[in-house]
Amino acid sequence: MTVEQKVVIPTDEQIRALHERYAPTEEAFLLVYTHCQIVCAVAEQLLDRNRSALSVALVRAGSLLHDIGVYRLYDATGQLDHENYIRHGILGHALLRDLGFPELISRFCSHHTGVGLTQEDVLRQRLPLPVNDYTADTVEEQLVMYADKFHSKTTPPTLVTTASYAATVRRFGADKVARFAALVEKFGEPDLLPISRRFQQPLI
Repeated sequence: MTVEQKVVIPTDEQIRALHERYAPTEEAFLLVYTHCQIVCAVAEQLLDRNRSALSVALVRAGSLLHDIGVYRLYDATGQLDHENYIRHGILGHALLRDLGFPELISRFCSHHTGVGLTQEDVLRQRLPLPVNDYTADTVEEQLVMYADKFHSKTTPPTLVTTASYAATVRRFGADKVARFAALVEKFGEPDLLPISRRFQQPLI
């Protein structure tokens, strides 16, 4: 039995409707939803090279939903709470869970940050998160987490090369560098130029 037969996976249209429902402003919607679309484009490109037992529908849903918790960090004036941004994953997980989504889908929100957060990370860095492991366990989760590393919602938003992210992740320790290198080895490097052109966003 496939994942699609076990779990009802939302369609692209249903997911977009959720973004429109929870985005506090049009600007927030464009920033977050476009990011999710780009992550989906990267993940699908890598999927084409890694066809196996992965669920394409689950990867799409995970990519398009993984950052929906960001909307919960906007205040009434439309300002994003950057200080608590690390919480967007668990906020998205809780949102989807409360809407009745299965754990298989909700986990994409809470298990995509960096190259995976461990209990030790939460304690050592004193992160404002429940002490738990937030690591990508399934191959679908790993792929979405990895694809997420190639786009940043900075001002302006940019696509990020493998070399750029590898340099950034060094400040989090040798274990994170090794984890990212293992993901590169597992899934390969995406071709970001066509995605940059498609979404009209620069590549750094």
